[in-house]
Parts: sequence; C-alpha cells; structure tokens
Amino acid sequence: MIVLGIESSCDETSVAVLKNNILTTNLISSQDFHKNYGGVVPELSSRAHLQIVNPLVKDALKKSGIELKDIDLIAATAGPGLIGALLVGLTYAKGLALGLNKPFISVNHIEGHIFSGFLMKQKPEFPFLCLVVSGGHTLLLLVKNFTEIYKLGNTVDDAVGESFDKVAKLLGFGYPGGPKIQEASKFGDANKINFPIAELKHKLNFSFSGLKTAVLRYVQSQGGIDKLTEEYKNDIASCFQSAAVNALTRNVKRALKKYDVNSISVVGGVAANEHLKSEMIKISEKYNKNLVIPDIQFCGDNAAMIAFRGKSLYENGIRDTLASKPFPALSENHFLEI
Repeated sequence: MIVLGIESSCDETSVAVLKNNILTTNLISSQDFHKNYGGVVPELSSRAHLQIVNPLVKDALKKSGIELKDIDLIAATAGPGLIGALLVGLTYAKGLALGLNKPFISVNHIEGHIFSGFLMKQKPEFPFLCLVVSGGHTLLLLVKNFTEIYKLGNTVDDAVGESFDKVAKLLGFGYPGGPKIQEASKFGDANKINFPIAELKHKLNFSFSGLKTAVLRYVQSQGGIDKLTEEYKNDIASCFQSAAVNALTRNVKRALKKYDVNSISVVGGVAANEHLKSEMIKISEKYNKNLVIPDIQFCGDNAAMIAFRGKSLYENGIRDTLASKPFPALSENHFLEI
C-alpha cells in the first residue's frame, strides 16, 4: 500500500509518502516568517499553505519515485488546528482523492502524534502510556490498540507548549519559545527559584496557567524584564523548565503505578525538549519500561504521522467520505473514558 499524507494544521506544510510500511519521503515547509509577529498569524499561514502544498506534493512524489496513479490511499489532517490552514490541506487532499478515484481518510492531528512512535525502528508495544505534549495540547493517554485510546488526564488550562511560548515571550526570547527556553536553561541555575506546580483534585490532570503566572509575578517583583540581566533570565528559564517538566513526569509516574503498560511514548513538539527526554529516560529505567520518543522530525507537525495514522485506520476497517469537515478543537469526549 502506498499512502500519501498531507499535514497543514498550523504553520508547517508537510507531505509524506509511506510505501509498504517504509517512509520514503517526509517533506516539511516551515513558515519562519511568523517569528516577526511573535506568533502564528492565521491568515498568513493559510496563504502560505496555498502557495506551497501543490509543489510540495509534486516534489514528494518525485523523491519517492512514484506517480499520482500509484497512490492507494490519501490521508490529511482534519483537525484540531487553525481552520483556514486545515481547509487548505484537507480540501487539496479531497480533490486528489476525487480526481484519482482513491480512498480518503481524514486524520485527527493528535492521533497522528500518538502513533508517531511507530515511525521509529523501536516501536511502542500495546498497551502503552502516551504523554502528548504539544503547543496546543497536553494529554496523558492509555493506548490499548490502534482504535482504543483512553484519556487518563489532560490540561485544565494552558498546554505545556503554550506555556513555554508565553514565558519565552515574557523573558524577551522571542518565538518559538520551546527551543529558546531550552537553550537559555543550559546556562541557568535550575535550583535558584522554586516555582509552584499545581496540585489538582484529579491527580492525572495538568495545569500550567499558575506556573506561567508565577513566572510573571516573579519578573514583576524584580522590577520588570528590563531590570534583569541575561544571567538572571537564564536562571528563570531553567527554573521554569524544571517545574514544567516535573509537572509532566510526576503524573507519568502516578499513571505507571496505577496502570499496567508495556511501553511509554512521549510525543508532540515538546517531546524534543532535552530535559524532558532525560527525565523520561530515568523513569523508564526505574519502572523497567520501553521508552519511545520519536526523532525530532516526527515530534513537530509532520505528514509522516498523518500517513501512518491514515493507514492504520484504513487497515482497521475505518472508512471516510469526502463530506468530512475540518474541526478547530479537540472534542472533550474524543477519547474513551477509563
């Protein structure tokens, strides 16, 4: 089976080809100009997707050594994401499917992340505990198979990736925040400031709004950002990163004590964070669990994970129509309740 995957949920246009379970191409076109605005501008994102999606598809097919007629299945992200951006990739994919008379599958972007570990040589083993850490979502899931996904916990306010972006902006580091915070943390003292971690009634839920506010209040207490030296900013970044990662790993350890799993997988953009990786390795060794963290090209938004998820849905009997619609937000009841 040859699967063409298309991803356009935010500020990356990506096209991938999965051929007989082997990824032959995964092209990603990033919209770097958003850093000039301190964040993603939806209208500009949509226009950029429109300009690049067709040339990117042609390039992906050429690099894979196939033609349009060779494609067996087309998969595209339907949501969650920016509605205008989603419409570009989804509509383009539907047009291809209609013109080629090929089956089409709309893919939930978060499910793409969940199964991105299967793009690696060492794959997660069912059932596995999955920590989804992205710019817009923070979820703790029990994944029993390709169709049974149970929600154990989620953020009640900000996603962890969003909090990284906001703290980076507060410290004057710019956008995107994750890599900036990580780099600054290398030169900071993670023990200098004790930022609080929210303790929630539902022990496996997350909250990052209070942590973000604590950083803001601390900066204000020091006379504002203009009064801080670069060394002090690095300390704040390091302490924030440490607190955010502790909030994530604390709940992973709680879940491992409660649920019997064979593997742990950490996915999404924040999975590229080196401190989080280091702490998760310690946990996997302590609990004797196989840990799968995708390569960095599969942590962020990419079409390879969309192609794989589309294929796994199709092989499990899921069928779709061209009437499927894009959706900007993840439904509260999308995942099963444990």
